[in-house]
Amino acid sequence: MTGLASRVPRGGDPDAVFDAFAEWAKEQGLSLYPHQEESLIEIVSGANVILNTPTGSGKSLVATGAHFAALATDRTTFYTAPIKALVSEKFFALVDMFGAENVGMLTGDASVNADAPIICCTAEILANIALRDGDQADVGIVVMDEFHFYADPDRGWAWQVPLIELPQAQFVLMSATLGDVTRFEDDLTRRTGRPTAVVKNAERPVPLMFTYSMDPLHETIEELLSTRQAPVYIVHFTQVAALERAQALMSINVSTRAEKDMIAETIGNFRFTAGFGKTLSRLVRHGIGVHHAGMLPKYRRLVETLAQAGLLKVICGTDTLGVGINVPIRTVLFTALSKYDGQKTRLLQAREFHQIAGRAGRAGFDTIGTVVVQAPEHVIDNERALAKAGDDPKKRRKVVRKKPPEGSIGWGRPTFERLVEAEPEPLRSSFQVSHAMLLNVISRPGDAFQAMRHLLTENHEDVHAQRRLIRRAIAIYRALLAGGVVEQLDEPDEEGRRVRLTVDLQMDFALNQPLSPFALAAIELLDREAPAYALDVLSVIESTLDDPRQVLSAQQFKARGEAVAAMKADGIEYEERLELLDSVTYPKPLVDLLDNAYHLYKQGHPWVADYHLSPKSVVRDMYERAMTFVEYVNFYSLPRSEGLVLRYLADAFKALRQTVPEDARTDELTDIIEWLGELVRQVDSSLIDEWERLRNPTDEKPVVVDDRPPAVTRNLRAFRVLVRNALFRRVELAALRRYDELGELDGEHGFTSDVWRDAIEDYFEEYDSLGVGPDARGPALLVIDQKPDRWQVRQIFDDPAGDRDWAIVAEVDLAESDALGAAAVRVLSVGPA
Repeated sequence: MTGLASRVPRGGDPDAVFDAFAEWAKEQGLSLYPHQEESLIEIVSGANVILNTPTGSGKSLVATGAHFAALATDRTTFYTAPIKALVSEKFFALVDMFGAENVGMLTGDASVNADAPIICCTAEILANIALRDGDQADVGIVVMDEFHFYADPDRGWAWQVPLIELPQAQFVLMSATLGDVTRFEDDLTRRTGRPTAVVKNAERPVPLMFTYSMDPLHETIEELLSTRQAPVYIVHFTQVAALERAQALMSINVSTRAEKDMIAETIGNFRFTAGFGKTLSRLVRHGIGVHHAGMLPKYRRLVETLAQAGLLKVICGTDTLGVGINVPIRTVLFTALSKYDGQKTRLLQAREFHQIAGRAGRAGFDTIGTVVVQAPEHVIDNERALAKAGDDPKKRRKVVRKKPPEGSIGWGRPTFERLVEAEPEPLRSSFQVSHAMLLNVISRPGDAFQAMRHLLTENHEDVHAQRRLIRRAIAIYRALLAGGVVEQLDEPDEEGRRVRLTVDLQMDFALNQPLSPFALAAIELLDREAPAYALDVLSVIESTLDDPRQVLSAQQFKARGEAVAAMKADGIEYEERLELLDSVTYPKPLVDLLDNAYHLYKQGHPWVADYHLSPKSVVRDMYERAMTFVEYVNFYSLPRSEGLVLRYLADAFKALRQTVPEDARTDELTDIIEWLGELVRQVDSSLIDEWERLRNPTDEKPVVVDDRPPAVTRNLRAFRVLVRNALFRRVELAALRRYDELGELDGEHGFTSDVWRDAIEDYFEEYDSLGVGPDARGPALLVIDQKPDRWQVRQIFDDPAGDRDWAIVAEVDLAESDALGAAAVRVLSVGPA
């Protein structure tokens, strides 16, 4: 036993458990607040607890106490959070406190120490355990963090299922914005037979002061800075607006010279890539941060690190701040009280407002937190115009009042005052039924019909909604029966089943790429000897991943632009162009094969209907274009979404590694997998390194490393692909006669656009075309002479006559490549051998 686990008193005496934990907390310099004491006393006494207390009031310590109490009574605790990043963060924190042997993690992506007495997992993981095992599940205490996700339209079912299916468990439900929880209090007591304590009305350790500003936004910001209200988090509701605001603030002298020097020293050798990275570098060195979900994780961590050190005075971000983002701030400044939610523009809900506002004020640093809501520009202009008119009724009548911008919603001080005073809205049920739910219930021992009846009638939906869910469950069951996935029995079997599965479900069924079994079946349809086999396997895997919508939209936009240009060149009339454009979309390799295979597979595996197959080409597109990450992001104008692009690439790499069996891998496919992993690692190593560490855990405590990834040349296989892609990128541009782009690549070393033009035009005097197909990019046409400090490379052209007598000759500096995280290629000559 190590750490806090060694302090656990065996036997489970409530007083002994509470005293031992309180003593440990005291040794850590933590004085328990009254609401923490009350919560912990209820937990060690065996009661359910609904902890509805403000942000910063110490809910995490209560959760730690729940784990401590469970260990004292030899029970397993499950801690759930809404996103994998928070689960991972909590996992490592609990490992530090309780020791690696006592803490496990399940996220679908990774399973670490799954038999540990303390398990960190996503809500969906626990929900599926509850569906599969019911009241026989080894679940003693459930700590559900951010429980307000219960009302999420897409994921709320996962927060509700454990409440229904785990009557043996003791629950600790936590959030700062739960609203009226009377229903949950009564419901939990009825289901579990335990008393349920609601702990609320705790005073914030740092009280909040709310202000409505009628000054222009830049004046408000300057005043907050001059009155020492920094760090200020300026909340926007689009990523574009956040970045534009940050850039506009560059005109303000936010930081002193000494502070800027400290920022530069803290940043050190941090690697900023081209595009957004260079912009962020300028901003943070000025004392201004940007923080939103579209950024690379390493950039968000840098902003958080600088903010924690007190070096950033202003951070411009989005409302993602409200979900577990570790940015210490003194003042929250709302630029609006309305947002576009993906379907319509609407006013903020009280829950959303308080979730974000609650981030103001740092316990231990601030005596008060400030929340400022900026009045809309048209309201400020109207007030100033009326003030200028004075008390003269005629002049006031002549004032032409400005209206809210078109497409926006009007709001003002009354909206602000209502939101400040309003309690968060009561949580509304959003229960759903799926194939996966039925399959999990059917797989458990006992009467599945009775179990489903309980699930469908004991959820929190109203009667009409329950009837809809019952009808859907019946339709799903009939499809499973018709597909031969389940079978009814004349007599119950030895475990009491009247219906049973005819297939085996893996333990992580429907959690980690639910279409992976389909992908395996589809790969078997491919011709292993075909030149495009490796890329086709990649397309199969990509079709099972979630869509990166911004990337697909950018691909479609570019494809339509190119189509319009081609149609204009062909003289096609405007009306016909519009008609033809409807069929132009983003690339979808193997779409017919995959759609047909999916519909055939679905007949025998009806549950895949819960999931959407989506043929697309992002990784394949990048590989075929032989682009680096930065080149790809710039090609599609995605600098504000590069974090999303990288997460997609990382998901693709993980899916390839986990899904494609060894016997289906060719050398070229292995090259692609190695290339993709190294590309992701060089852009932001955390996305791969942590996953690898979780897949292959050691007893070593994870350490925070600097931003610099491992040397790119250490993985020779991946580095060869990077070199091959760099050379082939030049072949493609040469084939298209894009001399300006070639000059951008090689101009600083003397190979300008004019030099490239002269060389390639000489080639085209001999040959009509330059090949760029699979043979042209294959390893046979790339000759590498590996020297200790640099490689000599020769990229042979695929000419139509098959002479193979033209080539690009270049050298690759290995040390410079490690510094860049990419192949540092210097072209020496282009011409006949």
